Amino acid sequence: MSGAGKLTVPLASGEIAASLAQHRVLSTPQLGAIHFPGRSSRWVQSVMARLAEAGLVAYVPSFGAPGAPRRLWYATERGARVALEAGLLESMPRLLDAEAAAGPLQRHTLAVNDSAIAFLRAARERCDEFGPLSWRHEVPHRLGRGRRVGTVFADAVLTYVRLTDAEVVVEQRFLELDRATLSVDRLAAELARYGRLLRAEGKRGESLWRAHYPDFPSVICVLTGASPAALRRRRDTAVALLQSNPHFTEAPELSVRLCLAEDLAERGPFEPIFTDARDPDAAVDWLVAEPGAGEG
Repeated sequence: MSGAGKLTVPLASGEIAASLAQHRVLSTPQLGAIHFPGRSSRWVQSVMARLAEAGLVAYVPSFGAPGAPRRLWYATERGARVALEAGLLESMPRLLDAEAAAGPLQRHTLAVNDSAIAFLRAARERCDEFGPLSWRHEVPHRLGRGRRVGTVFADAVLTYVRLTDAEVVVEQRFLELDRATLSVDRLAAELARYGRLLRAEGKRGESLWRAHYPDFPSVICVLTGASPAALRRRRDTAVALLQSNPHFTEAPELSVRLCLAEDLAERGPFEPIFTDARDPDAAVDWLVAEPGAGEG
């Protein structure tokens, strides 16, 4: 690094700082999967140690279960400024400090990032486009005008670009990560709120979501935090509750698909690991298509 004013570092350093700034906290294995596929954990640790010495990143110890990552990394203000000045971030994000990085939301954030990494791996295998900055966390969506109308916060919004022989297809999804900490009726209610968002209108009757998306994103709900058997029961109960929730039933255009985090990590999103809340009898992949339609 040299010079006063703007910081100059290798582009890869800025990319790592940018993904940490955008994704809040990442484990060493997650950083390896995103930025260094095929490299050993020890090699990734050495790279991150050099970035920490440069003041671009920092880490906190993980106090998770045995076998959990020992270090969780986050971007420093210096690292975020490097990424911003390199044009890798649109604006300065809200950064974590050491206390927040080690705080109670740590596991939820890591699980959201694990889910997105499953899409990143699939994109690499298929030569699609889904990179280190292709998902955003805690994205707010107002449900109308005024102070008391409420807001839907998506745990993440994914933007995945599929490249087919005939066209380029931009797929956007709302991602909800359920760690089995909410009651199942609360989970169903949270998912049904996207029906309210789909129908939310501005003062001239326009759909509010159209200011942000060309098409209303489908919802993917990833379940973790319990045994597979317990999660399957939770999934099936949530689907049953959704099918009687008026916010869901009165928004027939809304697609909600649920899967287990373990299946997503092991098999990927293009396998039939999802349960569609409107047709739960058939296992499907993450793509929403008309009956009989293929991928493109």
